[in-house]
Amino acid sequence: MHQFLRDYLELHGYWVLFLWTFLEGEAGLVLAGFLAFQGYLNIFGVVMTALAGSFCGDQFYFYLGRWQGRRLLKLFTTLAKKFHKALKLIEKYGSFVAFVSRFTYGFRIILPVILGMTNLGALKFCGLNLLSALCWSIIFSCAGFLFGKSASLFVEDVSRYEPYLMLTLIGLICCMWLSHFVHAWWQRRPALRRLKRLKSRKYKDKR
Repeated sequence: MHQFLRDYLELHGYWVLFLWTFLEGEAGLVLAGFLAFQGYLNIFGVVMTALAGSFCGDQFYFYLGRWQGRRLLKLFTTLAKKFHKALKLIEKYGSFVAFVSRFTYGFRIILPVILGMTNLGALKFCGLNLLSALCWSIIFSCAGFLFGKSASLFVEDVSRYEPYLMLTLIGLICCMWLSHFVHAWWQRRPALRRLKRLKSRKYKDKR
């Protein structure tokens, strides 16, 4: 099983990671970091692949927003709903948003698209995007690698417990996602209560 996994990852691991980080990201990158600790991948290769994937992804979204931004707002209601929130972030933090966009939950893809619709220079975005992608790649790949390193302090033979450690890591990632959802729901509660009151008033008026 270990040999099969090693052969598969050597053949497909890096391009799968490239596609994963191009589209979204950190969950797969953390797992790749752990696999690098286990020797299935090379940690430098993981960082560079993630850097290339995340950088190319945001460049693509930026130019997509520059060329087709208005059409996308009409086609996708989710993008339109977050458009004003994203603009407030851009107005508040300026071009720094281009650096932190991949670290923001819920705006990972939307912010580069909307930045492409602004007057932010393409060269400036490219520089900030490259720096952001480098930091992001190092942080999350090292997080997975250090998870394996920490496990080795408590378990003598990490390879023996590898499936359980993978499940533990996946569980921790799921908990992170769940905390984001709970936080977003908690922030929306006042707006949801106001909407509920408005609906109840309209219903009473009709009666």
